[in-house]
Amino acid sequence: MTTQLNVKVFNNNVEKAIRVLKKKMLKEGIIRELKERRYYEKPSEKKLKEQKENIRRWRKAQKRRMERD
Repeated sequence: MTTQLNVKVFNNNVEKAIRVLKKKMLKEGIIRELKERRYYEKPSEKKLKEQKENIRRWRKAQKRRMERD
């Protein structure tokens, strides 16, 4: 995966440029991918993790629907 992120630095304000870069990286999912690739994860563990995440997402959506009604 090749993603090119460009951040321009104005008036020598490097701190702001770093904040913008971090925000772009979060939006693209680069930071999450780096954390996931830090250690090898067996396919069975990946599948289980994905299933748990889907259940969590579904429950959260159900909770929102119940609050709306």
